[in-house]
Amino acid sequence: MRTYWTYILASRSRRLYIGVTSNLLRRLHQHRTEPSGFCARYRTVRLVYFESASNPSDAIAREKQLKGWRREMQIALIEEWNAGWLDLAADWLPTPGHPERSEGAACAGFELRVKQVPHSARDDFARG
Repeated sequence: MRTYWTYILASRSRRLYIGVTSNLLRRLHQHRTEPSGFCARYRTVRLVYFESASNPSDAIAREKQLKGWRREMQIALIEEWNAGWLDLAADWLPTPGHPERSEGAACAGFELRVKQVPHSARDDFARG
């Protein structure tokens, strides 16, 4: 079964970018190595939140829902899962200039870091 991802990237100044993808590692690599548009302008490259969905319709609907929220709600969601606004993908991809970081090791531990958010919890938070 294929997995789809809704994710939030942030800049150091906490500018937010919300997106959806079927390959989170590949998309993060693109954001970090070939930024364009919004991500290039605001340097939104730190993964601060992500969740999975089993079909693209759910992932896209969730992306639209998050984009429709007020900024305060988006921040509350991030801080519920990642209070320190840490880059959740810091060890997943090699960093330019740091060859000791291996993509293989990052991919091996990837599944362990996934946060599953039940639909009921998403709905409760959206109403909150």
